[in-house]
Amino acid sequence: MTKKDMQFKPVTHVLFDMDGLLLDSERLYTVVIEEIAGKYGKIYTWEMKSKLMGRIGREAAAALVETVGLPITPEEYIYQSQEIFRRVFPSCEVMPGAEKLVRHLKSKKIPIAVATSSSEETFKLKTTNHREFFKIFDHIVFGSSDPEVKNGKPAPDIFLICASRFPDKPAPENCLVFEDAPNGVTAALAAGMQVVMVPDPRMDELNRSRATFCVDRLENFKPEVFGLPPYDSAAT
Repeated sequence: MTKKDMQFKPVTHVLFDMDGLLLDSERLYTVVIEEIAGKYGKIYTWEMKSKLMGRIGREAAAALVETVGLPITPEEYIYQSQEIFRRVFPSCEVMPGAEKLVRHLKSKKIPIAVATSSSEETFKLKTTNHREFFKIFDHIVFGSSDPEVKNGKPAPDIFLICASRFPDKPAPENCLVFEDAPNGVTAALAAGMQVVMVPDPRMDELNRSRATFCVDRLENFKPEVFGLPPYDSAAT
């Protein structure tokens, strides 16, 4: 960390994206979409994926069908994808460094929550083997199935709603968001929050540079940079 890194505003509450940030589910989304695209002789590229990450529900399906050029309706895509989700999502693994950071913040009584574009149904599939881990969070907002989330990322709705559900209702500037996707970074900034990006290694520098701060791996993040309690010396 450089001296410049220490100039960020201190925060009191932390919001986490889930797919690709806490869980390796973005990898599995790619598997699912490539399987469907392959049936129709289409190719799903990284460039396509980077623009679509973070969308919710039918909006995400419609954007994907159009971007990939699938000869099916968004509803047909959703139906086909749900069948594959049930097969692959239970194999999700927690991303390196995620559990260490989350448990550390919880032990220091920092309010933490999840703001995921997933529906509650797919969340349950992805967390099949990680139920105890997700009980650590104060609350979870499901962008694709929460009636209050009218617009998905890059709109700020999900982060503003997630922050409002903490009992003390922190101001946006007191919240720090962790994201891996450009749409999520845009949403967090639009909400008036600082955002730490943990991008896919293939993410271009332009998208990385928009975040408040960027780390290559979640386990390399130092909480004290944003005024949060540092890791105990024995845990570093």
